[in-house]
Amino acid sequence: HNQLRSLPVEVCTLKNLRSLTLQQNLLESLPEVLGQLENLIELDLSNNHLKDLPSSLGRLTCLQKLNLCHNKLSCLPDSLAQLTNVKLLDCSNNHLTEIPASLSEMLALEQLYLRHNKLRLLPKLPAPVLKELYVGNNQIEQVETEQLACLTTMSLLELRDNKIKTLPEQITLLSTLTRLDLTNNDITTLPASLSLLPNLKVLLLEGNPLRGIRRDLLTKGTNELLKYLRGRIKEEPEREDEGHTAMTLPSQARVNVHNIKTLKLLVYSEKQAGSIPDELFDAAIDQGVTTVNFSKNQLTSIPPRLVEFQSTMFDINLGFNRLICCSPDICKLLQLIHIDLRNNQLTDLPSEMKNLTKLCSIILNYNRFKSFPEVLYQIVSLETVLLGNNQVGGVDPCRLIKLVHLSTLDLSNNDLLNIPPELGLCTSLR
Repeated sequence: HNQLRSLPVEVCTLKNLRSLTLQQNLLESLPEVLGQLENLIELDLSNNHLKDLPSSLGRLTCLQKLNLCHNKLSCLPDSLAQLTNVKLLDCSNNHLTEIPASLSEMLALEQLYLRHNKLRLLPKLPAPVLKELYVGNNQIEQVETEQLACLTTMSLLELRDNKIKTLPEQITLLSTLTRLDLTNNDITTLPASLSLLPNLKVLLLEGNPLRGIRRDLLTKGTNELLKYLRGRIKEEPEREDEGHTAMTLPSQARVNVHNIKTLKLLVYSEKQAGSIPDELFDAAIDQGVTTVNFSKNQLTSIPPRLVEFQSTMFDINLGFNRLICCSPDICKLLQLIHIDLRNNQLTDLPSEMKNLTKLCSIILNYNRFKSFPEVLYQIVSLETVLLGNNQVGGVDPCRLIKLVHLSTLDLSNNDLLNIPPELGLCTSLR
């Protein structure tokens, strides 16, 4: 907050300086001797008139936070790649048209702010620990698979106020993503594969000309929207011109190799089959399958070969079958987040299910449960339990209250004689 037009070189002799704050001045350039401040941890150059940066900036190897926002930078020097301890880099509100690939060598970079620039493409930055990328208010028109493949560690991706028209199905590459902001773009349709992102909690879509999605669905929140998109995933046969990517089983059922390899999705649904062909499992070996849909068949037991996906699978749909018991094998799938067992003939769940410490959602509607499954009281991670249309006669609120994450509980159309008033103490329930 001064009127400095240049940085006095004497400042650069203060070799033990840890923090240098020069924001809101009139600086147009910086001296090369700035690189002598080798113990600097924080450097704030925001709100100046800088058009370029000295290459000696790369010598500030102790730097952890660098703020360059609100300047006139049209490019970033490759020497920034030498700043291997920087965790936060803010380059918002400049004139940047591209980001050098060398930035991926900033090995500690966790947060990168590039809002309000002139970027036309999502930066290709395979930075190993980058968790948050903010590229709102640019001129990005498309998101390409090649760029997404570089962002696999991301938990937050802000793409708001751009000109994006479509999202690729390969959005599933961002498996650690928890928040995706697509506000104010030109998106007309959403890929159903969005629903396969296992950790996505917040999806912002306001201000897009979306077609085919009811307005009220958008207002119901992320969970409902993802549930809708998940329902749109069908086992679509490959087009004739893609015959080389499909295989035919002896049963004439086609294996959708695209779904397996690209979407990590294994589907064998609506076949009225009593078993799942081995050829289907063979096609999915070592493909990192995350989602399995074997719904609407005639299965009487859980396919034992599901354990082959125990290190990667987080979502399984076995609804609308004839399952009489739930095999303990399912309890070996330790990555499971979502289980759908609706419309079967189940009366109990195996005690080993308590080992599913990541399980958030279980759907058990239209089965034959006469009591609240004992093991569910022990799965503290549960957020949603749907037990409607069973024969449940009671629930223990004192044990339910220990499920501190439980927000949705459906016990409609059961044999409950009363609702325990203690349920009101389960404050997490919405």
